[in-house]
Amino acid sequence: MLEPTIGIEIHVELKSKTKVFSNSLNKFDSLPNENISLIDIAYPGTLPKLNKEVVVMALKAALALNCKINKEMSFDRKNYFYPDLAKGYQITQNRTPIGYDGYLTINVSGQPKKIEIERIHIEEDTAKSIHGQGGTVLDFNRSGVPLIEIVTKPVISNDQEAVAYLEGIREILLYLGISDVKIEEGSMRCDANVSLKEKDSDILGTKTEVKNIGSISNVGASILYEINRQREIIESGQKVIGETRRFDDKTGTTISMRVKETNNDYRYFPEPNLPPLHLTDEFVFNVKNEIPVLPSELREKYISLDINQNNIKTIIGNYDLCHFFESVVDMVNPVIASNILTGDVLNYLNKNKLEVKDIKLTTDNFKELIETHELGEISSKHIKEIIPILLEKGGTVKAIIENLGLKQINNDDLILKVIKNIIDNNEQSVIDYKNGQDRALKYLMGQIMKETKGQVNPTKASELLVQELNNN
Repeated sequence: MLEPTIGIEIHVELKSKTKVFSNSLNKFDSLPNENISLIDIAYPGTLPKLNKEVVVMALKAALALNCKINKEMSFDRKNYFYPDLAKGYQITQNRTPIGYDGYLTINVSGQPKKIEIERIHIEEDTAKSIHGQGGTVLDFNRSGVPLIEIVTKPVISNDQEAVAYLEGIREILLYLGISDVKIEEGSMRCDANVSLKEKDSDILGTKTEVKNIGSISNVGASILYEINRQREIIESGQKVIGETRRFDDKTGTTISMRVKETNNDYRYFPEPNLPPLHLTDEFVFNVKNEIPVLPSELREKYISLDINQNNIKTIIGNYDLCHFFESVVDMVNPVIASNILTGDVLNYLNKNKLEVKDIKLTTDNFKELIETHELGEISSKHIKEIIPILLEKGGTVKAIIENLGLKQINNDDLILKVIKNIIDNNEQSVIDYKNGQDRALKYLMGQIMKETKGQVNPTKASELLVQELNNN
């Protein structure tokens, strides 16, 4: 019986102010070749200088992913020739990655699994090749942008585990604040190594590498396709060819790019222009203390607050929304707050293509909204009317309620007066209710809401209506 063996390699661009070995700005979406220096274009005689901010960011990632830390590090040259690599080599960490033997625990279908991470190392990105009808041009803005490469051991068993692992990595790096991890912009790039082996065998099958996959969901789709493709080849008595493939999201298939007849020989050797780096215990300790609350801790906290799983997933999956939620969660009813944020607020943001920073919701007026609702002064229906105004114009909930005339009716005498009037004018519905027809009760409640223009407290009105009908 054949079983898949999968390993994932992730390249993540770090959002340091400057590049890893030069003082050029590390900035996405600039004009081509605007953020470059002589170092970035490999001008003869230029020397690299290591960016401390990059080391701190890489160390945070390694610590957050439970890695052992190499406190004595050096850099290496990875030699290969390609148009986007001006020096003819890439500065990386081959012998002494900053982190090794780490792990990330994922959860698939309620089952936890530890995905072992072989290494995390620092390296520099290449220039960007732009292909057009007139040929290929190079944008060196990306040359020297700091990367960390995160490499798993071949322990992933299927596409679902791969997707869960990537989502987990993305969350952690986002909450660490070290990368935008936007696959669509190239700040997170994923390659998947896929092979099939006989169950219980220690001998791995011939692997194929699927490169440059454009989204996390496509990583899962490409792995699933590759597993099925390789299984058909093996079961037909043929052999899988070791090759590099790419995923075509239009056809949902992988396509051969090049055959790997031999292993790449990058002729690694120590980078002579960068001295060894020593991380002191104090330095590592201080960086560890800078690590913020991570998604796993937030998830446990929200579960303890009885927030439902769908809301937890939505809040943690939206970093800015989670940041806002954290600013109010200790001051308001967390369940009501999570329902409003993941419902009315998020729907408004998505519909209008806005972000949390674009709206005028504040800690104070959101707190006022929930407290007013809990006091019974406004209903859930009123919240839907208030939210758009609150997000667009800000201000106080009290002022919005007064302007719209939305204050909820809670006075028992006023509610009973309306109920008696409705009962007197709907004799047949009262008879139907007495005969056990539930629809009659819903109809009468609808009439009460209509009469009060939706301003009556529905819970109180329902209780009083049943009480009055039973006494009638």
